[in-house]
Amino acid sequence: MRTVIVGAAGQLGRALRQEFPDAVALDRTALDVTDAAAVRAFDWAGVDVVLNAAAWTAVDAAEDPANSAAVRAVNVDAVAHLAEAAEQHGAALVHLSSEYVFDGRSAGPIPEDAPPSPLSVYGRSKADGDACASAIDRHWLVRTTWVVGQGRNFVRTMAGLADRGISPSVVDDQIGRLTATTDLAAGIRHLVGTGAPYGTYNLTGDGEPASWADVAELVFTARGRSAGDVTRVSTAEYFAGQTGVAPRPPNSVLDLGRIRATGFRPRDWRQTLDGYLSGLS
Repeated sequence: MRTVIVGAAGQLGRALRQEFPDAVALDRTALDVTDAAAVRAFDWAGVDVVLNAAAWTAVDAAEDPANSAAVRAVNVDAVAHLAEAAEQHGAALVHLSSEYVFDGRSAGPIPEDAPPSPLSVYGRSKADGDACASAIDRHWLVRTTWVVGQGRNFVRTMAGLADRGISPSVVDDQIGRLTATTDLAAGIRHLVGTGAPYGTYNLTGDGEPASWADVAELVFTARGRSAGDVTRVSTAEYFAGQTGVAPRPPNSVLDLGRIRATGFRPRDWRQTLDGYLSGLS
């Protein structure tokens, strides 16, 4: 199986390179997927699977009208270019998405077939990108949440604050589950390797959902600080007086029934957190 990883330099891209060691790994300097001509000119002959980990993920910066074209180019146009190339050359496309395509206002885990209802520019761009990926028959659309891996992320930030003696305020009214990039990559490998039915799959950490404040408290205690050093605030309080802030879905919990039915068992996010923290210096 010949596999191509797009967006190979990012958090997920690096995990995919570990999971698919024989894949052709492309960062933006090797292939600018926002350039339709460049995507068409790439040698896709013999490629069986295209893993698209390229994305604009700066949700607040996406709200700036000056960034609109760049956001759409990566999260929508590039997906369309890759979907077209995959379809023309008989390859399957794996595309990564986000719970931000939903408003998060419903109770309980969100199923794969819930209609998109994005609140933000970023969320709308991901929903439109999902439509591009889903337009071809041979696709796996993988939605995930609260990703932690090699690079900047919430857990690493909280660990740094704890180590420096800083006591942050963290929102406690956004609920979800952490997802390790290693687990995400392993789940993608499972879908591809087992030939799971094409379509949309939620793939996150498992276990009892928690708030960002809950996660922060666990990080602080693991670093030898008190959970009480984390001040719990509402999202409205945290962003009071700030402009250019993207609306966040309050419920980021995705239903994992479909991925479990394929035989893949996501790890409890608390195990993910423990393992991730043990790897930090």
